[in-house]
Amino acid sequence: MSLLLPPRGQEVTLRLARDLVRVIKRGNPWVFADALRDTPRTESGRHACLADNKRGKPFARGFYDPESQLAFRVCNADDDRPLNDEWARQRFETALKLRRRLFEPRAALNRATNGFRLFNGEGDGLPGLVVDIYADVAVIKLDGPGPSGFWDAVGIADWLRSEVPVTTVIQRQRERGSEASVLIGNAPAGPVEIVENGMKLTVDVQHGQKTGFFLDQRDNRWLVREMATGTRLLNLFGYTGGFSIAGGIGGARRVTTVDLAKPAIEAANAHWALNGLPADQHEGVAADAFDFLQKAKNDRRTWDFVISDPPSFAPSKQTVAKASAAYFKLATDCASVTSQGGLLALASCSSHFELPDFLKTCEEGISGARRRATMLASHSQPIDHPTPLALPEFRYLKFLLFQLD
Repeated sequence: MSLLLPPRGQEVTLRLARDLVRVIKRGNPWVFADALRDTPRTESGRHACLADNKRGKPFARGFYDPESQLAFRVCNADDDRPLNDEWARQRFETALKLRRRLFEPRAALNRATNGFRLFNGEGDGLPGLVVDIYADVAVIKLDGPGPSGFWDAVGIADWLRSEVPVTTVIQRQRERGSEASVLIGNAPAGPVEIVENGMKLTVDVQHGQKTGFFLDQRDNRWLVREMATGTRLLNLFGYTGGFSIAGGIGGARRVTTVDLAKPAIEAANAHWALNGLPADQHEGVAADAFDFLQKAKNDRRTWDFVISDPPSFAPSKQTVAKASAAYFKLATDCASVTSQGGLLALASCSSHFELPDFLKTCEEGISGARRRATMLASHSQPIDHPTPLALPEFRYLKFLLFQLD
């Protein structure tokens, strides 16, 4: 089976415009167009070698994307091995071994999990390739024209069927609203049921956000489950209720889920019932989270545990200032409806809004509500979302848990 598309023509040689050799050798796999001496017009995904800026000596191999500012992605900067199916297969097997080590022992601990990320792009040395597993369904996602011209999605689907194994493989497109393609098997008739640490959930693998679900919050949902006993819990931007169900299983006595999308609230209600939780202990509200908080403040409502997990407010560097204002308001409003001694979890999935800035904004926002806080935890992505140490931009997720006075 082929894991890479056949190379189109000879390998392209690209040359750095400044000295980034040490940075790349340390593990940063991204080279932007403005760091190259020239950006020749050719097919996206074409195999390329990267030469240093001083002597023009090649030192790294990867693929080239003239359509993107992220022009070159490094696949190998360690030796002269060619990029071929054997190279890819070794990377695949290393990634699979890590996931087996992580998830296979969980069943014995009553934490069975069959929804996880198998390949996390650059974090697994597989630039631009994401594969998520949902029970017996795999979802492939390629990050733009470069990866799409380099990786062979059909061949990868065959590998997944033989090695994971799965019965259905779907490819999701990068663009929102694009139709999913079924590469192997049959399209699921409805949402796919998975288990996460023993918690039952369903995933719309064809139309749901990302590849269908926010797998990156798994460990944080477990944390909420551990801390929810006896609380009145408010889950904002709740999507299909992952944090809500975790809180309910953890012993929350009352859970409120808020999301703008009515279908998401319907799914949250269904997940609550799927886990056998009492119907009268969950309230789903289809509303804008900011409007909901404003009304709650006016009505002097409070909760013992408030969770805010909004969509990305900073999709680019140009939107960071606007994002900061939104995160500040959320922190202030959420702190205002958190009871004395209560817990407040604030999350950000914006890679351009870095942890120190998010911490500062949370501090100022909580202070704006005239509250003081103790930080109990600061978490990022789980182990199945590995990141290169030299690529901090890949560590996008921030999840901060506070206790308020």
